[in-house]
This record gives sequence, C-alpha cells and structure tokens, in this order.
Amino acid sequence: MANASQKKRLMEAIEAITKTVQTRGEPLFHGGEQPLPQKREVIAIVRGLQEVIYPGYFGDQALYREYLHAHLADQLYALSKKLETEVKKAFSATYRRPGGEVAAFPRKDAAEVVVAFFEKLPEVMELIASDVVAAYEGDPAASCLEEVILAYPGLKAVFTYRLVHVLHELGVPLIPRIMTEFAHNETGVDIHPGAKIGREFFIDHGTGVVIGETAVIGDRVKLYQGVTLGALSFPRDERGKLVRGKKRHPTLEDDVVVYAGATILGGDTVVGRGSVIGGNVWLTTSVPPYSKVTLSRDQLTYEITPRQPGPSA
Repeated sequence: MANASQKKRLMEAIEAITKTVQTRGEPLFHGGEQPLPQKREVIAIVRGLQEVIYPGYFGDQALYREYLHAHLADQLYALSKKLETEVKKAFSATYRRPGGEVAAFPRKDAAEVVVAFFEKLPEVMELIASDVVAAYEGDPAASCLEEVILAYPGLKAVFTYRLVHVLHELGVPLIPRIMTEFAHNETGVDIHPGAKIGREFFIDHGTGVVIGETAVIGDRVKLYQGVTLGALSFPRDERGKLVRGKKRHPTLEDDVVVYAGATILGGDTVVGRGSVIGGNVWLTTSVPPYSKVTLSRDQLTYEITPRQPGPSA
C-alpha cells in the first residue's frame, strides 16, 4: 500500500497528466462530439465474417448442413447490424490534421453502405476460394486445405484484404485500415486496402510483405516473404506537403513470381507478365514480359533474361 508521500506524488502526477491532456490537445486528444469506430468491435466483425465465410473452420459451434442456412443467416444479420453501427460512427466523426485543421469525410448512408458490402460478399468469397486453392497448389508442403485455411498467415492477410478492399471502394473511412492493421499485427503482412489484387493470389510464408496503396497485382501472382511493393521518395508540392492521390506503387502483371526479400518501387514500374524477380533484387525500372531478374555477381547490375511463356516458377 502506498504511503502518504507516495500517494501525494501520485496525485500530483495525475494532476499534471490531466492538465497536459487539456492543454496539449492534438494530436493526442480526439475531442469530437461523435465517437470514433471502436477497434475491438471492428476486429470482432472480422472474426465473425471469418466464421461465416469459412463455416466449420472457426468458432466452437458444430455445424450441420441441414441447419447451415439458418445459422449463417442469423450470424450475417447480426454482423450487418454491428458493422452498420461502426460505419455510422466512421461517417459521423470529424477528423484532424496537424496544425488544428478539422475535416470530415463525405457523409454516406451507413445502412446503404452495409447492404452494398453484403451484396458484394458472394463475389469476394469466390476470390477467397481461388486464393485458398492457389495457396495449396503453390506450396508442396501443404497437406490439405484445412491446413492452409487454419494456419497460413499469408492467406489470412489476403482474406482480410479482400473484405476491406470492398469497404475502401465504398468510401468507408478508418475501418478498413483498422482491419488490415489487425491482420498485419497477426500475420506480419501489410496490405493497404486500396491495392488492387487479382485472382489466385498467394503469399508464401508471409512475414515482412508490404503492398502499398496504389499497387496493382494481376492474376496468379505469387510473393515470398519480405517482398516490398513500395513507393520511391514521396513528392511534395510547393508548400512542402506530400502529394497524395497519385500512383506511387508498382504494377505486377499476371503470373509474376517475386522471391524473398525483393523490393520493387515506383508507380511507373511495371513487371511484365510471367516474369520472375529473384531474391533481394532492388527494382525501380520496368521489365518486359517473361523476364528473369536476378542480382549479378558484383551485385551492382541486374541480369534480365527472356523466359518462354509457361507456368509460373
């Protein structure tokens, strides 16, 4: 138990903290009248969607096919109400920028956004199914689909991305980033909700992969651990502010394979279809289709050799 001197010091520290909160203000204090979306609720929605998109894989309840329709319908309706609550908060809140500027995102009908999201889910589920098969077919160590779904971090990150990309496209602020950062924390894979990714996408091993906001990835692309699809140095305007809204991240066309530790940068950088990018390559220029890019022996230049069209390596 604290003695009198310790209690006095504690009360003085608490008083100093509260005064700091009141006087310091932004960026540490959000003083808006409307509450922000709550991370625990948003994460619970991701987990709930995981249970209904992969029925029988997650959750403690045994599922029987004859009751599956009613069970999933109940879960989905409950999730729609939870999501509507958080989306409404996201649209209603005000947001701040350094210097005290206060802004608001364009207001939308939260119920309409949630309905549009649920209407897109069947299409999203088809993409997720293609990712599951790509993971199994792309890893000879995979023993079964259950192992891929339950244990592969790359698939979990892509699953979350598939959901949040729809919310991002619908203009929902904050929530998509909360969801992807939850997946990032659990898997080590950082995919921005704005990236555009095609079918049958597989990230092998997962840890350390970064995919930027304006990256474009075609169908049947495979990345290994530690790959970065990033931006070159960020351009600034005449006032020194970052230029936003331009393509900053590379494009990978169909059937590209990128090996561990490779870094591909720049919005104008295009990796042609069927190309293979070797491990630890640093690439800031486009390469033609069916190229193989590797470090040369002196590690100062790249060897780009034509490859014949065919299955990805």
